[in-house]
Amino acid sequence: MKVLVLGAGVVGVTSAWYLAKAGHEVTVIDRESAAGLETSFANGGQISVGQAEPWANPGAPAKIIKWLGREDAPLMFRMRADLRQWSWGLRFLFECLPWRTRANTLRILRLAIYSRARLQALRRETGIEYDHLTRGILRIHTDQKDFEAARNRLRMLLSYGLAVSVRSPAEVNKIEPALRDSEVRIVGGIYAADDESGDAFLFSQRLAELASKEGVSFGYNVEIERLLNEGDVISGVAVRAGGRKEVLSADAYVVSMASYSPFLLSPVGVRVPVYPVKGYSITAPVKYDSAAPSVCITDESGKVGMTRLGENLRMAGTAELSGYDASISEARCAGIANRVRQILPNAVDYSNVKKWAGLRPATPSNVPLIGRTRYSNLYLNTGHGTLGWTLACGSGAAVADLISQRSPEVEFPFQ
Repeated sequence: MKVLVLGAGVVGVTSAWYLAKAGHEVTVIDRESAAGLETSFANGGQISVGQAEPWANPGAPAKIIKWLGREDAPLMFRMRADLRQWSWGLRFLFECLPWRTRANTLRILRLAIYSRARLQALRRETGIEYDHLTRGILRIHTDQKDFEAARNRLRMLLSYGLAVSVRSPAEVNKIEPALRDSEVRIVGGIYAADDESGDAFLFSQRLAELASKEGVSFGYNVEIERLLNEGDVISGVAVRAGGRKEVLSADAYVVSMASYSPFLLSPVGVRVPVYPVKGYSITAPVKYDSAAPSVCITDESGKVGMTRLGENLRMAGTAELSGYDASISEARCAGIANRVRQILPNAVDYSNVKKWAGLRPATPSNVPLIGRTRYSNLYLNTGHGTLGWTLACGSGAAVADLISQRSPEVEFPFQ
């Protein structure tokens, strides 16, 4: 079958890889000049199966109110005169109900476990390198009340056989000695020993190279303008490339255009609750190895992740609902740097940081949209929010199964 994948981020590239391995003729198109240059470019770098709980949880509304007016708040709503934003926000509040959070956590968790296994299998098969580490992710807490709440939520993760354990402050320092320099008191931690990390951009680039060798065609600098439909099928995609307009056709189409997916889908009557949630990262060179972490760290109080990527430390966090504005807020970046400096004061050269902001394609529930639409040959693989890197391989494998008319291996309620 001839398949056209729209979008060359980590989700689009993994979709193309698994489709090609399933025997399909695959073409990927993207408006950028190479793979992984937008949402996947400088994300947090964590394969965080142990952090499957969505942003939409019972504690979120109170925290959002508490953080109102704070420019460095981990979760910020910049309300606009945008009906889509208000609609998304109301659905987000609904997903914060306890029973909804439990259901969504399970859905994300099942896909995350499967996705990590597929990534590991892909790594064994190809030998792909992307500054990955397999030393786990350590979630540290500096607030005792939040730590107790996190401990109480562990039961669900443990029931799925995850290697997740509660650790004392002394054990936290043993797992990651660099935390002994922390200027804030760490009351405990939760260690997900099987979690991983790696550079999603590097992975996207190198998997695209491998996919090309498997026969996948990549078309870059291609503006995707609209879908063309005839009855219950999509007949083509109108694009613009090199100043020329043309129509590309295939037997099946996969939309993996992150936050921009709704603009392509809405004109053909496919409504998806995907809205951009802006995240920030700063990357700085490691100054002293002994003061820099070798284990991935997530600061649960500050909502900041710290990931070692080769000779650099990626520091990422915050979620900002502010429309399609991808500009960089100096205050938000400074907030990340200040928090990490408190925890790892001597780790990196804080005067030499690279700043980035990207638009995460989030659904109100944080559960991605994967599967066939009302059109028999149009498929979605979008809406992964903060977990695009974590869920990419499982999502790509699942959509390849669906297009190949096989039942996906993972038990997941595809949309």
